[in-house]
Parts: sequence; C-alpha cells; structure tokens
Amino acid sequence: MSSKSVKVRNVTLEGGTPSICSPLTGKNEAELLEEAQAIFEKKPDVIEWRVDFFEAIANTDAVINAAATLRNKLGDIPILFTIRSEKEGGQRIGMDESAKVELMTKVCESGHIDLIDYETGNNEQDIKKIQKAAQQYNVKLVLSFHHFTKTPSEEEMMKKLQQAAAYEADLGKIAVMPETMSDVLAVLQVTQTASEELEIPIITMSMGADGGLTRLIGWKFGSAMTFAVGSKSSAPGQIPIEVVRQLEGYLGYDNK
Repeated sequence: MSSKSVKVRNVTLEGGTPSICSPLTGKNEAELLEEAQAIFEKKPDVIEWRVDFFEAIANTDAVINAAATLRNKLGDIPILFTIRSEKEGGQRIGMDESAKVELMTKVCESGHIDLIDYETGNNEQDIKKIQKAAQQYNVKLVLSFHHFTKTPSEEEMMKKLQQAAAYEADLGKIAVMPETMSDVLAVLQVTQTASEELEIPIITMSMGADGGLTRLIGWKFGSAMTFAVGSKSSAPGQIPIEVVRQLEGYLGYDNK
C-alpha cells in the first residue's frame, strides 16, 4: 500500500482504483435500515451516513444507537459519518458548532464508524478536536470543501486540497458545481495534479449532470472514491451504482 492510500477495513482508497461510496439519508432509524438493506445488496465499497438528514441528530444516544444498528447491518462495509454543514449544501440541523463537534467526537469514540467528514473551512480548533478523536479511535479523517453554485479556479481548488494535506487529514475532498464543460476539465486537471503532488489520497468531483463525467472517470485521474446512488441521492449528479460498476470494466478495471 502506497503512502497515498488509506486502508479502511478491507477497502483500500487510492487514486487509480475505483471505490464507490453510496449515501444513506434516512430521517429515522427505520428509514436508515430500509436504505441500508437496499444498498448492501449492491455492494458499495463504502457507505456514507449523512447524519444532517437524521431527525434525532441532537440526541447523542439516538445517533450512537443508530450507528451501532448500521454497523451490525452493514457488516464489514466501512461507514463514513458526515454532518454536512448547511453552508456547504447540508440540511439545517439546529445545532451550534460546539454541539456538532462534541457529537462527532462521541461517535468516533463509539467504535461504530470508520471515517468522518468535516469541512476545511471550519475553525482550526474544531478541526483539531475532531482530528484528535479520530486518531485516538482509529477513524480516518476526510477534510472536505463543497461549492454548490460554481467551480473555483484551479488554484483555489488546489489550495483546498493542500489545506487538507497540511492539516494531516487522511483524505482531502472537493466537490464543486460546473457552469461550463471547461469547469469539468478543470476539476479533472486539479485531480491529476493533486494526486501526483500531495501525500494524501484525494476525492474529487464535479456535480450536476455535466459533472457526472467526473464521477465515472475521476479515478483514472487520481480520485480515490466516487459517490453513487444505491437508494437515494445526497447530491446533484450522483449516478446509480450499477452504471458506475459497469463502466469500470469498460475503462479497464479488473476487480478480481
């Protein structure tokens, strides 16, 4: 395993190897289990629980109990725990940042999750708190950046990934919205450059219909993971997992 790869349970996340993450967006535990069953059968590499959709998010015990239920249901599939901030496309959750950070550290401590996502634009002290808990309990930290209305310049996108690397995150992530196909090409160029220059694996994507191209071929440029629909979409442009899997074979990936 190279220095630019991350091992999570039986999955190795690295550029050049396609890994698929499918989201769960259930509002309660029953909905989560229903989604998890549908997704489990499609065998994604990782499952992301978008906890900002969870109605009982302010109840730490309810969140940890749901995480335990998912862990039991999903077996050895890694779980990525995400509370996407409203300013970066998430749901309104009615929690201040300190309560959110406290919840995330408790979930790391629970042992039920494998990766945790937090935005690079957050306060450095909060990032460090989550990073400390993640390291203590062997949870991989994804530091991410999302822009739902435009694609920043290549320089700005590189800076976001460099920032994740500077924080010593396990993975860096950017997801941006294209206005033109040139924006889509810019994301692929940044992906290739960052995968060559940075010492951590990266996850990149352009969103929306035009950006769907990056979700299908981003791994060829060095993105370590793509997000595909197993049950319900959590972001614009996500493609069904079956389509992504089929294309992997046409692009030369032999998953033997």
